[in-house]
Amino acid sequence: MTNLAYSFLSAGIGAGLCVLGVGIGIGRLAASALDATGRQPAATGDIRTTMLIAAALIEGVGLFGLVVSILLATKAG
Repeated sequence: MTNLAYSFLSAGIGAGLCVLGVGIGIGRLAASALDATGRQPAATGDIRTTMLIAAALIEGVGLFGLVVSILLATKAG
């Protein structure tokens, strides 16, 4: 295999791991928020706000990882 093929393979693996990590992170975040809402329904608004901010940060890190994977794949070519 050539260096270009290895770079595309590694970018695909990196992007897949990044998406997997983001999915697990958001899933755990939502599960914790639902558990907290079930335990204390009066704090639903605060929990929702905190969950949305955390989800946005997780998505931002995931997007950054995908962009880095794509950039590394295109620089090797």
